[in-house]
Amino acid sequence: MDLDAFPDVKDLNIAQPTRVRQLMQMWANGGGFTAKKLAVASDLLHRMVANKEEKVILSFPAALCATGTRGVIRDLVKHRLVDAIITTCGTLDHDLARLWEPYLAGSFEMDDRELHRAGVNRLGNVLVPNSSYGEVLEAKLRPLLEAWYQSGTKEFSTRELCAKLGEWAGAEPNKEESILYWAWKNKIPVFVPGPTDGSVGAQVWMTYQNHRDLRFDLLKDEQELCDFVFAAKRLGSLMIGGGISKHHVIWWSQFRDGLDTVVYITTAPEHDGSLSGARVREAVSWGKVKEDASWETVEGDATILLPLLVADLFERLAETT
Repeated sequence: MDLDAFPDVKDLNIAQPTRVRQLMQMWANGGGFTAKKLAVASDLLHRMVANKEEKVILSFPAALCATGTRGVIRDLVKHRLVDAIITTCGTLDHDLARLWEPYLAGSFEMDDRELHRAGVNRLGNVLVPNSSYGEVLEAKLRPLLEAWYQSGTKEFSTRELCAKLGEWAGAEPNKEESILYWAWKNKIPVFVPGPTDGSVGAQVWMTYQNHRDLRFDLLKDEQELCDFVFAAKRLGSLMIGGGISKHHVIWWSQFRDGLDTVVYITTAPEHDGSLSGARVREAVSWGKVKEDASWETVEGDATILLPLLVADLFERLAETT
């Protein structure tokens, strides 16, 4: 082994004002463990976004949209730094509900029985009052879905539903806070493979009770995803968390011989065999990531890591414009 091929570990120097970009550069040589992985991930994310021939799919679970990290995702969409989104139904719930009502900052240690009696749901350390979630979504969406149905909209794909919701959100005073609004405005498709697993999907189901010809056309989503991945000269992905969002990205990628670039953030352990815990290298065995792809799995809390990655990305892009 040629040890001269490896750079020396350098100590971080942050006793002076330090930008995120400088911190990433220090981590590249001096950061051990996850810090070094984050520095590598920042390089890969910038490479994906800067390469005009590479289409970038962003995937994430809904929980992030209940936190302030929603704003980070919104800015990626607002500035057209991703080309498609695959997420869960709860993203629609939290993104829309917070247009009208606030979520509250609580703690992990609160008494859940007391919260339940008070009509408050706890999502980690975020408090979601019933009035800020199911109640407001039902009040807003049921008349909307009924009006759409009466105007002839009786069948839609989840991509079409998300676009219609984003357009509708454009009438709200604080529309610019919404991921769905910016996705609609910038023509970035949003796909939800499990559309009934959340409040928005439940409102569609409740409307279905009165109109049995109301339909989700999920196969239309799959065709659009197929067209998207095969049209891409290169395909990259920023995947946050696992589950159906992550799997739908790599599932469709396998049919074009795999992803070219991947950044994956997860807190799940690998040894339980779950997709959330599976490192990117496992997807190579399935042909979902190319053998010669560039990838990094970064273990840690996305509410910390994603803002750092995206702040660094914006700094890099500003330097080149």
